[in-house]
Amino acid sequence: MAQFEEVSQKSALHPKPAGLVLQYGTAGFRTNAKNLDHVMFRMGLLATLRSKNTKATIGVMVTASHNPEEDNGVKLIDPMGEMVAMVWEGYATQLANAEQDDLLPALKDIIKREAINMTQEANVFVGRDTRSSGACLSQAVLDGVSTLDGHSKDYGLVTTPQLHYMVCCQNTQGQYGEATVEGYYRKLSQAFIRLTKNVPNRTDDQKHLCVDGANGIGALKVREMERHLERELQISLFNDGSSGKLNHQCGADFVKVQQKAPTGVEMTVGERCCSFDGDADRIVYYYSSSAGRFHLLDGDKIATLISTFLKELLTQAGLDLKMAVVQTAYANGSSTQYLENTMKVIMKCTKTGVKHLHHAAQEFDIGVYFESNGHGTVLFSKTAEQKIKQLAEDSTSSDEKKRAALLLQNTINVINQTVGDSISDMLLIEAILAIKGMTVQQWDAIYSDLPNRQLKVRVSNPRVIDTTDAERRAVSPAGLQEAIDSLVKKYRQARSFVRPSGTEDVVRVYAEAETQESADALAHEVSLAVYRLAGGVGDEPKPLH
Repeated sequence: MAQFEEVSQKSALHPKPAGLVLQYGTAGFRTNAKNLDHVMFRMGLLATLRSKNTKATIGVMVTASHNPEEDNGVKLIDPMGEMVAMVWEGYATQLANAEQDDLLPALKDIIKREAINMTQEANVFVGRDTRSSGACLSQAVLDGVSTLDGHSKDYGLVTTPQLHYMVCCQNTQGQYGEATVEGYYRKLSQAFIRLTKNVPNRTDDQKHLCVDGANGIGALKVREMERHLERELQISLFNDGSSGKLNHQCGADFVKVQQKAPTGVEMTVGERCCSFDGDADRIVYYYSSSAGRFHLLDGDKIATLISTFLKELLTQAGLDLKMAVVQTAYANGSSTQYLENTMKVIMKCTKTGVKHLHHAAQEFDIGVYFESNGHGTVLFSKTAEQKIKQLAEDSTSSDEKKRAALLLQNTINVINQTVGDSISDMLLIEAILAIKGMTVQQWDAIYSDLPNRQLKVRVSNPRVIDTTDAERRAVSPAGLQEAIDSLVKKYRQARSFVRPSGTEDVVRVYAEAETQESADALAHEVSLAVYRLAGGVGDEPKPLH
């Protein structure tokens, strides 16, 4: 076939660096941008095959999210705006690592395995974040698509969630929304305005929010969206990309890990602030108290606020819908206890990685999922949306039920159900705080986080650690879990687990306990156990001061 000849010719223009091996992980491929040209071309080929295979539009997002500016990466987006199917992650790794002479056989192998009809039309949407390497790497994706006679649409600079949204809109023939950036702004902002417009006595202070854009694409898009918000939300934007470096001492990941405010944000005492990450799919909130103490409201606090609000509305509406909150082992124990014991919400724990949470959330009428890092959203089943719509339109229902149903409808429209979305999550949180008349301090006081600590232990092979029970217990190496159990018993309200990193040659250690000193001591002792039993590299972990 002429297509295959062209693949051989064109791929030679996007040569693979010798010996480079990459793995398609939870967040796709990520590495130094200089090593990605061949990967991008090949992901253009793969997205085209996936489009022919599903008879639907597929997305390719060029981003390295919260990584440093010199890195880049790529994520594939499936037809409903979700992450690409697991088996295709394997194909992505296979194609990225194939040497030049093996590329065509690898491609034909995928075509054969998936019984792909190569005459089927293909459509691919491409987007990128603000990294300087993005334009040239996007072009490599587009080259890959055209090589297999696919059609492409280049959205240029968009947030990752916006591209997920476009793909979903396109494949639902506009039922989910309009597949344009303007359409995205209109849908979300109109729902937000309907939620907040009728809240009495909102002051300018209550409408004001400080946003740290991580010097990335999120800053650019918040600026564009502002005019749609009719001053119902008044944003002071910091780290807007005009001077600072992307993700450098700013952004959601920096704030979450460092537990401090980003550089470049002017915080006044008690003021609500939030940070996006580099591609605007994560968000965390924070404020400082009069004592100068920094207070972080991460994904666990966000999940608690949202699920509490939704549960109250479901009760008011008299709707019998099954709602659950999905977390990972990293969720703070206090949040799990509060939701389970006080709010009586169904809880589910999954392995780390957004795709695991997303799939688990789909099992319920309403699934709220957030990772502690601030990546999350809410999923509504078709049944749930239908029941809410019927109630909102039912002329015989009481005013209270109707009001609750209308609030639920607008809440659904402010949410990007395809993936975690900083902008969408920010609007949802702001609307909930307005409707409930809550300050950020009152939100923070719903429960108190247990002090915790995360550490990394460098080992020769992280895979010697195998886990079970959603990564909460280690089954190998022998004796490790027993050692962790006996260490945990030494401290009050303590819990600890270890898991191999998906992105580095390290084992990640998490510990929480009644005091910060206890959490730090437990984390260090568990790190020593990992170092000794799992083949630690370099010096023994030192105690934390």
